[in-house]
Amino acid sequence: MNIYIWRRFLRLISHAKVHYLIIIPILLMAGDGFFILDIATGVIPDSPALYFISSSFVGVTFMLFVVAIVYDLSITVSKRVPVDQSRRRTLKLIFDVTMLVAAIAYLLRGFSQGVKFPGLNRVQVRLKDFPLERFNLVQLTDVHVGRTIKRDFIERLVAETNQLNPDMVVITGDLVDLPVSRIEYDLFPLKDLKAPTYFILGNHEYFHGVGEAVAYIRELGIIPLLNEHVVIGEGEQQFNLVGLNDITGIRTGFYPPDKDKAFAGADQDKCCIVLAHQPRMITEMDGCRCDLMLSGHTHGGQIFPFGLLVMAAQPYLAGLHSHTPEQQIFVSRGTGYWGPPLRFLAPSEISQLIIQPT
Repeated sequence: MNIYIWRRFLRLISHAKVHYLIIIPILLMAGDGFFILDIATGVIPDSPALYFISSSFVGVTFMLFVVAIVYDLSITVSKRVPVDQSRRRTLKLIFDVTMLVAAIAYLLRGFSQGVKFPGLNRVQVRLKDFPLERFNLVQLTDVHVGRTIKRDFIERLVAETNQLNPDMVVITGDLVDLPVSRIEYDLFPLKDLKAPTYFILGNHEYFHGVGEAVAYIRELGIIPLLNEHVVIGEGEQQFNLVGLNDITGIRTGFYPPDKDKAFAGADQDKCCIVLAHQPRMITEMDGCRCDLMLSGHTHGGQIFPFGLLVMAAQPYLAGLHSHTPEQQIFVSRGTGYWGPPLRFLAPSEISQLIIQPT
């Protein structure tokens, strides 16, 4: 990607006096290599600032690659337009300056959205057979507590969540991005969540020790649902909350998803809300009632247009969708971020779902 950025974008806008722009892809390639080495080996010193900088290189590479493709396509098409050579040079100079300004704006916007505290996304959901007149549910997902998302973020997140006075909080995976032994201090404020809180596994928990993560989450007073369900409410005002393990468990061979186990003994005449980290689990719900699935994982694409690639693997990118006449799915854009501290047209969110009967 960095070679393409140089050959099809930066080199073409570089005149004799600005060939030093080659330093950009050279630095990016070095930074990308540093980040990959860190992810693969973990030998780099555990420094939030160092990780912030090295992961930023990866995000900048992707974003400049997008700009380079747009530039390359535009130049290729323009060459077919019959225009006087002197005029063509003037137009190209204007276009080059425009693309440089656009690239800088794209990057600055990405960083500003990436480090911004998540906003509130309030969504109204109506479900068939839902037994309560109004249920206030807050979903947190893909927080990725680890190198750069620390205790101060979690303290503010807990305070903002409590201010919403939810009836329930669900954390739909990818809470941790390091072994729990290294981030216990950062996760500890989660114990102050006032509403009953439930947790399911995301793919990143499998990378950093599922058992340890689940054990510590229990200590915080949060209830893990590992292919399990619980009945919420009393008497005639009850519904099922079902938690499924992530499909990463199929590949790793431990903690795989098992919907039959999760629904075992559940009264499926009652409304069922299903927690599954990856949206594609909605396609696996045949034979099990699923009025509403709550998912994350996609980050809303995090950096547009990366979401187009995400949708090659997931049926939904973000928001509330009707999968079938009987099934809805809500996909959060995520509360934190992974890797580069960049977001573009995919802001992070605290998701508040107001659930009512149809």
